[in-house]
Amino acid sequence: MQFTSVSPMLYTLNIRESIDYYVGILGFTCEDFAEEWGWASLSHDQISVMLSKPNEHQKFNGPHFTGSIYFRMTGVDKYYQEIKDRVDICYPIETFHYGMREFGIYDINRYLLQFGEPRE
Repeated sequence: MQFTSVSPMLYTLNIRESIDYYVGILGFTCEDFAEEWGWASLSHDQISVMLSKPNEHQKFNGPHFTGSIYFRMTGVDKYYQEIKDRVDICYPIETFHYGMREFGIYDINRYLLQFGEPRE
């Protein structure tokens, strides 16, 4: 048995606006969008994120994810410079004692997204 990937599914009431944010600001590609289902699959290099309107099986009062989505990457400083003026920053780029250079932002649904690169 082997796990091969993980793709977070983020619920939103504003799926088109969320797609526009991830594509237009964060540089993702919309791989698939099924408007009738209220679902989209987005990618950036080798990672994927799915967006979905909540379905009738689950109450939805807005994002309630209690953690964050952590993206490991290379070129974190360049990426930060590219998006910092167009996003809601949770914390600016910094090198932490545990060896990661990272920053955090809130997407338009208020999910916390963190982007980090290991430092030697």
